[in-house]
Amino acid sequence: MKQLLNTLYVTTQGAYLSRDGDTVLVRSDDEVLLRVPIHTLASVVCFGRISASPPLMALCSEHGVSLVFLNENGRFLARVQGPVNGNVLLRREQYRWSDDAARAAELARAVVTGKIANCRTVLLRAARERPGSESAPEISRAVLRLGRIVEDVQKADGLETVRGHEGDAARVYFEVFDHLITESKDGFYFRGRSRRPPLDNVNALLSFLYTLLTHDVAAALEGVGLDPAAGYLHRDRPGRPSLALDLVEELRPVIADRLAVSLINRKQVRADGFRTTESGAVEMDEATRKEVLVAYQKRKQEEIVHPYLRERVAFGIVPHAQAMLLARHLRGDLDGYPSFLWR
Repeated sequence: MKQLLNTLYVTTQGAYLSRDGDTVLVRSDDEVLLRVPIHTLASVVCFGRISASPPLMALCSEHGVSLVFLNENGRFLARVQGPVNGNVLLRREQYRWSDDAARAAELARAVVTGKIANCRTVLLRAARERPGSESAPEISRAVLRLGRIVEDVQKADGLETVRGHEGDAARVYFEVFDHLITESKDGFYFRGRSRRPPLDNVNALLSFLYTLLTHDVAAALEGVGLDPAAGYLHRDRPGRPSLALDLVEELRPVIADRLAVSLINRKQVRADGFRTTESGAVEMDEATRKEVLVAYQKRKQEEIVHPYLRERVAFGIVPHAQAMLLARHLRGDLDGYPSFLWR
């Protein structure tokens, strides 16, 4: 199984990344803030006004380390990467499946089944952690409804039908998501999903975590030779990593949603770490962003038993494992794509 390498997150505004031999140097105002050997890194992610030297870009390319630039709030700007991995035959098969309505629906069913099952598990765990709470009946009803939608998805015979069930499940799940938040309710409340822009603190936190997860999944897909842009559940759109977004669907309840709720309930993030701009968008300050990044890295290091591979792996390896399994299915080595089902 692939080794879990580190992701270097650079958030210091005005920082400059350069190369020193096989080491990444992070400087600010002529002061060296950090030295990191390139062989310990899987990727470098820069937030905001960060720049990098061409030799550093070449070093990252040579070692297969993706160099990603995001704005301060996590919006994707650009990615610098080396030659494409994998052989062209795998990508051609990926594109053929994307153009085949029946095959696209098959993969979309697997992804959506995993997503809904994992949303259901998140709610079940929340109910077990707080037995007898006032919200328990509503959570139980949502769990039952999600169970029925999973059955409907497995019987769905078309891509649009699958997407319709996915939308119903998202509505049911997010209608009770606020019940999972038990602390600091004045500053952290959830009234529905808002994305571009996020309109409250919880949505700002979720969107930021989803961005981090999407980056990791896209890197995992590239690592096994797949094209992150050609998906099955999500429609193709220029600049959108549709296949990465497909696999994010089944992972985000487990990795991102649970982490967001934990950060709030454990008071690791505070409401005063968020601000509302003139446009109404909610943003995190730098200290809160760093706290979330540290927690996300720790979450990736937690070990689980992969439900299909039956091996102990870190959460951070799960995107790679799912990308590998998808590639094996597209090659014909597996009869079906085994979505990630959290227990």
